[in-house]
Amino acid sequence: MLKYANPTLFLGLVTRVTPWLAGLSALALAVGLWGAFFSAPPDYQQGETVRIMYIHVPAAWLSMFCYAAMTASALGTLVWRHPLADAAQKAAAPIGAAFTFICLVTGSLWGKPMWGTWWVWDARLTSVLILFVIYLGLIALWRTIEDPSRAARAAAILTLVGVVNLPIIKFSVDWWNTLHQPASVFRLGGPTIAPSMLWPLLVMALGFTLLFTTLHLLATRNEILRRRVRRLSIQAAGAGGGDAPAHRLTGAGAS
Repeated sequence: MLKYANPTLFLGLVTRVTPWLAGLSALALAVGLWGAFFSAPPDYQQGETVRIMYIHVPAAWLSMFCYAAMTASALGTLVWRHPLADAAQKAAAPIGAAFTFICLVTGSLWGKPMWGTWWVWDARLTSVLILFVIYLGLIALWRTIEDPSRAARAAAILTLVGVVNLPIIKFSVDWWNTLHQPASVFRLGGPTIAPSMLWPLLVMALGFTLLFTTLHLLATRNEILRRRVRRLSIQAAGAGGGDAPAHRLTGAGAS
């Protein structure tokens, strides 16, 4: 797989695999949504409102998974100088922000009937909101710094600093008294969710993961092409600027 560090080979890989990934993600999401709305029973306490879980929980998982992938890319930028690391990290930020936004919105929609309020400043909600702000800060940082190499280093450092928020999000329900229930899927004693509700949730998580992979590959491809266009534009501008003095000198001599 190391050969795909070459941007040209990577672009060829994206062209081949994204149609398959898009088809698989659509299939998984369709099966997961069917299971969530037609197979899974309503919760004995929450009723039909529990079906928001099948969107909210996978979006929460992907918001953290995307940031973990960006952290790996940040290490690739700072430590290994991987040629695609910065492009991959920059491409992932808007996708991660979108998943985090979906998580926050669906959480508010779910919290209103369950808790009687749209928002509470408990540890889980606050730490996820901080994650969303970090995503927006990274996006703004790339847009603010014009020099791509400086922007890459600054974004990589900020990403590594912000990764401390991931374990806070994960273990906040265990460390503090929050309205969120403790982990019920990934836990040492096994899932506590009924199988009829668990399998649609896992299929939706798979569909979200495949969707993220598809979008990330396409966004990284677009970022590589954008940088190529920028480099060619700078080269063309430099070549045009170098010819201008010669033309002016010729014109002065002729007069």
